[in-house]
Amino acid sequence: MHEIQTLGVGTELQRFFAAARLRASDYGEHYVALWDSLEQASSGGKRVRPALVLAAFTGLGGTDLTLATPVAVSFELLHTAFVIHDDVIDHDLARRGVANIAGQFTERALAHGAGDQAGAWAATAAILAGDLALSEAHRALAMLPVELELRGRLLDLLDRAVFVSAAGELADVTNAASKHPLTVAQVISTLEQKTAVYSFEAPLQAGAILAGGSAEAIDVLGAYGRLIGVAFQLTDDVLGVFGNPEKTGKSVLTDLREGKQTTLIAHAGTTHGWPEIAPFIGKADLTEAEADTVRGLLRDCGALQATDELATDHCTRAVAALDTAAVPAPLRELLTTLAGTAVNRSR
Repeated sequence: MHEIQTLGVGTELQRFFAAARLRASDYGEHYVALWDSLEQASSGGKRVRPALVLAAFTGLGGTDLTLATPVAVSFELLHTAFVIHDDVIDHDLARRGVANIAGQFTERALAHGAGDQAGAWAATAAILAGDLALSEAHRALAMLPVELELRGRLLDLLDRAVFVSAAGELADVTNAASKHPLTVAQVISTLEQKTAVYSFEAPLQAGAILAGGSAEAIDVLGAYGRLIGVAFQLTDDVLGVFGNPEKTGKSVLTDLREGKQTTLIAHAGTTHGWPEIAPFIGKADLTEAEADTVRGLLRDCGALQATDELATDHCTRAVAALDTAAVPAPLRELLTTLAGTAVNRSR
């Protein structure tokens, strides 16, 4: 999404955090540190969601970036909130090799002699930081200087994104406790709920609504977003087992150790190779050598190929959905390029 400039988003976020830190100074150094950590958590990413808001907005004729930028910021803060809370759920103290909010506050707690309370301090800080980001995501839309009906549509869109994503997160955790592989359809449903709606569908539709796009354009972008969001996550799950950690910044052991229910596992569960694979899935002390064995078995049973093909199919269908006059050619071209990068990521 490099074609869409998101510099205004970064500037707006800097203003927001500067003001928040000033207010926080009345409540002590730890609260200021929390806002510092929250700002750090919101920076450094690819800002795909703001870029999608702005791409749909400008692609459908929108011109007033003073309106579009707060909406883009809203979806970036929504993502930040979900990432922070997701790390709490997974008991992670780092993200991409760097201490996350819980990790930073674990260190802070120990430095202040918290001892056995360090874990509680860290979890509390992370949960509160996520809550603060989520609150501001809603406030950014609630304060938008537009007609009441338009503001309501945008808030409804954000509300649905939160509502559906919460269902997906709960399903993801519940699925991991299953003693048997899910069906591919069940996994796809969870991916759509947990990731595709808030990361792709809702940002595109928000930009389209703000630009005054037609009902058809809004529906088409929503369909595209759901499909490409699933394709992106399918590829992400493959990289979580077969990727190069130096390139992806993601461990290739964590998903296997946690027994994460992906389409790799769902497909493998339907094959004769499953009895050999099953003992390794969810094995907390899985070694590198054992992981290599699992990778070979997943290739041999066709799980890797099936997942790759499923991601490509979703990508193809997403691009096909754009084939309508309701989506201007420049926007269609941009989103077609995005579709390709969603699945063609280096392993």
